[in-house]
Amino acid sequence: MLTRPCRSALYIPGSKVRALDKARGLPADAILFDLEDAVAPEEKVNARGALADALARGGYGQRLRIVRINALDSQWGADDANAVAAMECDAVLLPKVNGPAEIDALAALVPDLPIWAMIETPLAILNAAAIAAHPRLQGFVMGTNDLAKDIGSRSRAALMTALQLSLLAARAHGIVALDGVYNAFRDVNGLARECAEGRDLGFDGKTLIHPDQIAAANAAFAPSPDEIVLAERQIAAFDDAMRAGQGVAVVDGRIVESLHIVTARAILAKAAAIATMETT
Repeated sequence: MLTRPCRSALYIPGSKVRALDKARGLPADAILFDLEDAVAPEEKVNARGALADALARGGYGQRLRIVRINALDSQWGADDANAVAAMECDAVLLPKVNGPAEIDALAALVPDLPIWAMIETPLAILNAAAIAAHPRLQGFVMGTNDLAKDIGSRSRAALMTALQLSLLAARAHGIVALDGVYNAFRDVNGLARECAEGRDLGFDGKTLIHPDQIAAANAAFAPSPDEIVLAERQIAAFDDAMRAGQGVAVVDGRIVESLHIVTARAILAKAAAIATMETT
């Protein structure tokens, strides 16, 4: 499983040179360089070259560089995949995945890159476990707008079953899971609520459509100071209990067992990884 933080993943159009340049200075954990929805049909070919040039120049630091291509059954998909195979990126993101066969097809075109999948159709939800099990797959990105359109829903509540099934599949196979976008990018309070909800559900981070959303996602998906302190206290208390020949400890009136220590150590490891990323 990927160990670097993925609290915030910002979509950047591959055709916008100024946006590609600005992304180098943004505090997002990941950049989703988009060749699909954010690029007009007449700009698709030029966007490949602009993105390749930007990635070759570098300067993105510790940010995870993921390129979203067009679907393989589109007129641009195969050429996108062939171009991305030679780019200086960390992974390729495939949209409109319905099952593991699409991952097989992409894997043949990009033999050396990890693959991420957009989970954005009803069939993808039903096949989430099989998709997550693919040996080349490293992460899920929820496409909640497309999913809502296909289902015909008008609320996020209607997507909860799909979100939870996708999370279960991701966790069963040890891959990253990123929540979908929040469209009202000027609605600070709404974004904060949805980020908190995504974190409570178990997502690793949130996909974003505007730089102003980065701070909220980074805050929501990072361990809080209280969580860090509690994790440290739990580990110390459990270590003391083990030395005393006891199998459990008690912290703040709550039982602390070995399973809680696994969570506590994961919290501290994530906090350390974030601190490392933010200082390099």
